[in-house]
Amino acid sequence: MTAEFDLVDAEDVDSPGDEWEEIDVSDTEADRIARKRDREFSDFRERIKDADQFKVEASVFDDATFGALYKLVQDGHIDAFGGPISTGKEANVYSALGGDDEVAVKVYRINASDFRDMRGYLDGDPRFEGIGSNKSDVVKAWVRKEYANLKRAQAAGVRVPEPIAVERNVLVMELLGIDEGRAKRLAEVHVENPETAFEVVREYMRRLHDAGLVHGDLSEYNIILHGEELVVIDLGQAVTVHHPNSRDFLERDCHNVAAFFRRQGLEVDDDDLLEFVTGGDE
Repeated sequence: MTAEFDLVDAEDVDSPGDEWEEIDVSDTEADRIARKRDREFSDFRERIKDADQFKVEASVFDDATFGALYKLVQDGHIDAFGGPISTGKEANVYSALGGDDEVAVKVYRINASDFRDMRGYLDGDPRFEGIGSNKSDVVKAWVRKEYANLKRAQAAGVRVPEPIAVERNVLVMELLGIDEGRAKRLAEVHVENPETAFEVVREYMRRLHDAGLVHGDLSEYNIILHGEELVVIDLGQAVTVHHPNSRDFLERDCHNVAAFFRRQGLEVDDDDLLEFVTGGDE
């Protein structure tokens, strides 16, 4: 691992966003496309279902998911699909070509997602008041939440995958650090300069908090190496500081990060890290 890390410049960033922004989970164009099922969409659906990288998962993709992929293609965000990068309990990530660049396409599986775990992060977040128990609505809210969190983190000067587009339960974002199929997590590499790495991570935690966000699941498994940058990923569960459990989530983040860097030989105290991140606020 490189001994130096670049820190994203926080100057001249836009406002981190409206703390009370609303998340719309009403039907999208993808749902309308799936209901209409014209010949062009039907041909696209069959091609995707027959593609090798989607065959295993075709049974858990509903028609509106194919409609979302179709709409993203029509809008020019995706030109061609590549292979799978990762397969998770709730989402699969695929590589794709978007214009001249490769992008990551994260597809949340409506039927397979454990929305009970999601609800713990959505309930109490002022952006999601009124979200009922409908599984499709919960997953769509989660994906829009991840997109909104990425936009806010990026505006605050935190290095995250650039969010590109969102449609129903599909998120398109910057593809980073591909090495033998996926990016290397901080837990998987030898950290040659843990002091600098720690300074970058704690600064990103502080910037997230200043922007009104708490990651909620931050550890060496949600930070990846991209060139000379450390990149924070998996912001789907990030909550606002107004969430009733935000302090508990933040304390857990601080413990996880501090524990990792203690294993790298640094003297890092959980409470000192928490005070740095919050500026001593109670």
